[in-house]
Amino acid sequence: MYKIPDIRHLYVPVQPTVRQSASEVTYQEFLPDAALQGIIYCYWQLRTTAPLDEPFIYRVVADGCIDIFFELNNPVENFVMGFCKKYTEFPLENSFDYVGVRFLPTMFPQLFKINASHLSNRFENLDAVLPETSQFIASRFKSELAVSEIKARLDDYFLRLIAGIEFDYDPRFYRALSVILLNYGVLNIEKDLDTGLSPRQLRRIFEFYIGDSAKTFSQVVRFQHILRAKPSQQSLRENKLFYDNGYYDQAHFIKEFKNLYGVTPGKAFGR
Repeated sequence: MYKIPDIRHLYVPVQPTVRQSASEVTYQEFLPDAALQGIIYCYWQLRTTAPLDEPFIYRVVADGCIDIFFELNNPVENFVMGFCKKYTEFPLENSFDYVGVRFLPTMFPQLFKINASHLSNRFENLDAVLPETSQFIASRFKSELAVSEIKARLDDYFLRLIAGIEFDYDPRFYRALSVILLNYGVLNIEKDLDTGLSPRQLRRIFEFYIGDSAKTFSQVVRFQHILRAKPSQQSLRENKLFYDNGYYDQAHFIKEFKNLYGVTPGKAFGR
């Protein structure tokens, strides 16, 4: 097996804390086995602790990752969600228990040899993409499994999977990826990604391993950097956050943020 490129120390994809019906909906992330942490950013669980009075709308913001997810109470229903260049809203029932696997950028295509662009901006039944993984989930999971058991079963499956995988490590591509991550997405794609790949090669390889262009991925990385910074309302007004992060004016910043998050920065970071 090839050495896995170390993306984890460069990138921390954030999903906002659940606010709506917060007392009855919980979201938690938990780490996979140490040998998997260069491939899988986290496992996660989104569940109700009591039935809600009405259906729940769950908003997923753009994070540059690909996820596998399923309903623990009905694991036959399992899905894969590709790279998305805008937020996605999922209308859920008033009672649910979803479990997911969030892959670090490039790692889902590395692991399964699937072109990431074929999954971009949508979610798909996992059975149509990875029938063996879909069958594993359908047969090995059931309602009310403890988090420790969920983790153990997922770890076991993915550890066995990576044992037979050869990673396609193109150092030119991963240098370009590192430049984007180290600069928090604030860069000139044409000038700053001169790593030995032609513009056509760069686009093709980013579409295969990320799911979109280097420019779109950079926009998501920049947005994610702002999410991690958790700016206050005051800093949004006074510190010209949009200039610091490469936006040419406030209107551009607000428009792009809303496209990736679903609400304005003021509402997202409101205290």
